[in-house]
Amino acid sequence: MNKLINKWSREQMAARVAQDIPDGAVVNLGIGLPTLVANQLPSDREVILHSENGVIGMGPAPASGEEDYDLINAGKQAVTLLPGGCYFHHADSFAMMRGGHLDVCVLGAFQVSAGGDLANWHTGAADAIPAVGGAMDLAIGAKKTYVMMEHLTKAGESKLVAACSYPLTGIACVSRVYTDLAVIDLAADGARVTAIVDGLSFEELQKLTSVPLVMAC
Repeated sequence: MNKLINKWSREQMAARVAQDIPDGAVVNLGIGLPTLVANQLPSDREVILHSENGVIGMGPAPASGEEDYDLINAGKQAVTLLPGGCYFHHADSFAMMRGGHLDVCVLGAFQVSAGGDLANWHTGAADAIPAVGGAMDLAIGAKKTYVMMEHLTKAGESKLVAACSYPLTGIACVSRVYTDLAVIDLAADGARVTAIVDGLSFEELQKLTSVPLVMAC
């Protein structure tokens, strides 16, 4: 494909995730791209944000100059705390994750398979630094696992694949993928596209994606 591809910005990707999170949900936002979702949540919707290092009830990112680095998320970014929010022991946080108390987690990924397998902690390269953190617990423990990632690698290869070549974080755990080109639901009947960035046709998206896609009605 020779034409310049229009892409959603990171903030637009985060906004698409935010609009799909229901009122009253308890949500974990993973390190990296997913943290941007906190700033895009509708003001008329109550979403309770959890961080694996032991925080619940986080608000949007603090204004520049107002950071309190005694209050951070799992990615060591300064956060705010909404009324009623609190922080607590790491073990209690993991009990929430493993006990099925999170409605949604939003994670980044190196690869996602068409069957919902997730690879996001290690590329397998000899010089790569493994960084699993709580990703395995989140991917399996949350009721729904969403992934935010760029559609293509820097080499132009699809990150949505038939089978992950990187070490797995979780098996058949991802139900929806948000990329800079499309929103794709993963289910037993295949990868179903629910939204595409303006200016990109379904046929063009398919050429960029290494698994068969179907367009949602």
